[in-house]
Amino acid sequence: MDLIFDENRPETCLQVGLDCRSCIQRAAASTAKVCAGLSPAGVHQVFFQLYPSQGCSPMATQFAAVYAETLSAAVLVARKAAAAA
Repeated sequence: MDLIFDENRPETCLQVGLDCRSCIQRAAASTAKVCAGLSPAGVHQVFFQLYPSQGCSPMATQFAAVYAETLSAAVLVARKAAAAA
């Protein structure tokens, strides 16, 4: 099965051993590292571009939460580094 050509659907992901929560967490954390500073609407837009299947839509809120948590953690690390310098 080639996920590049198959729609990102929960059924497709489960067939190759991926679960929604871990997939969303990794994607949201990576998005936060690459695209810091997105508005909430922008985060949702990225989610729906990555996961266009209606079966994935319930995970949009989780994606946004992990995105925000990743940014918060990065800010704390940056502040600690600046204070130590």
